Amino acid sequence: MNEVRSMGNGVYGWANGVDYQNHPMAALLDEIDNSLQEPVTGEIRNGIIVDMRPNEVLVDIGFKSEGVVSGRELERVGDTLESLNIGDEVPVFVIREDRDGNVMLSISRALAEKDWERAEDLMRSQDIFECPVDSFNRGGVIVRLGQVRGFVPASQLTSAMPSNGDDDESRYAGLKGEVLKLKVIDIDRKRNRLILSERLAMREWRRQQKDQLLETLREGAIMEGVISSIADFGAFVDLGGADGLIHLSELSWNRVNHPNEVVKVGETVKVQILSVDTERRRIGLSLRRLAPQPWEVIDNTYQVGQMVQGKITKLVNFGAFARLVDTGIEGLIHISELAERRVNHPKEVVGEGDVYELRIIRIESDKRRLGLSLKQAMPAQELDWQIAPTDGDDADFDGDEAIAEAETVIAEVEELVETV
Repeated sequence: MNEVRSMGNGVYGWANGVDYQNHPMAALLDEIDNSLQEPVTGEIRNGIIVDMRPNEVLVDIGFKSEGVVSGRELERVGDTLESLNIGDEVPVFVIREDRDGNVMLSISRALAEKDWERAEDLMRSQDIFECPVDSFNRGGVIVRLGQVRGFVPASQLTSAMPSNGDDDESRYAGLKGEVLKLKVIDIDRKRNRLILSERLAMREWRRQQKDQLLETLREGAIMEGVISSIADFGAFVDLGGADGLIHLSELSWNRVNHPNEVVKVGETVKVQILSVDTERRRIGLSLRRLAPQPWEVIDNTYQVGQMVQGKITKLVNFGAFARLVDTGIEGLIHISELAERRVNHPKEVVGEGDVYELRIIRIESDKRRLGLSLKQAMPAQELDWQIAPTDGDDADFDGDEAIAEAETVIAEVEELVETV
């Protein structure tokens, strides 16, 4: 008589002349049974979608029965679920086993766990990443890093509009849907807190852009940029992630007291690269060198006898300097050309900042001299104007004293022109 005895999960003994203890099928069954690891609550597994029904999704997680994703879990992954098909691999979070022995799973929690892990990696590496703005409140904006919500405080935003003082939330309304460059600055999974910074990300991004730009820039190259800010000493130009400086002296061929006389913030300009200092990470730019030097084209622009508008820029004992409104070239109104009457000092006739109709009475482009007259621009003198004498013609001057004064004027004008 054969005896069959069961012990544990194996079958041992004899039955009908068969040794079940050493039967190949018994070994295979034991191997399969050992490979079916029972799911543990909180565990994340990769499963294969085997069926998709209106109210549930069945996922093979390598256990004796499929796990089930249903109810609210389907609502939470609505967008993600639309891109999934039968046979796709998907991460799942083991929730529990229900009364019927079904293993309940969550796709959203599995994705969230992976997103938290990604956030922790970003915190460690301090890499820059991008996220769309999902919503906003009075304190800042909320973004989504996959299934995880992150918060960007107002102090860490650079894209927000200026506050109007009445409604702080209006500053962020225009950011909804915008993709921001961000860095993780604080993370606490237990408190479900993820704090991000756009300010730090943009600072790092601009540094990276500048490093890349410095490697490609060449002196003499012409680039297009946007005036990003203005200081007393010049204007900064955004060249596409890196700022270069147009020094005050490189804004115009003419004398400039402040950059806002020439450019405005937000204006698009073409500039020439003057210098690239990779060690100090500085870029020198010029605006004026892309424009013709006014004195080089003055003969084609003006002629003796022409009426022009000029703004008084400086008063000296021997006359007044005036800057032509249309080109910015500066010329001298000698004290003898201010009025028909005797003038002891130019302030008796003109003041700095005043604009007058003037007549050109002398052009010496080679010496960068421009002679102007106020008295010959008067209506009564319309037909009686005279060409000013050159250095060798003293017809309008009486005696050695006048000649000496003229030489002094020329010397001072040359000195002033060199500073322009």
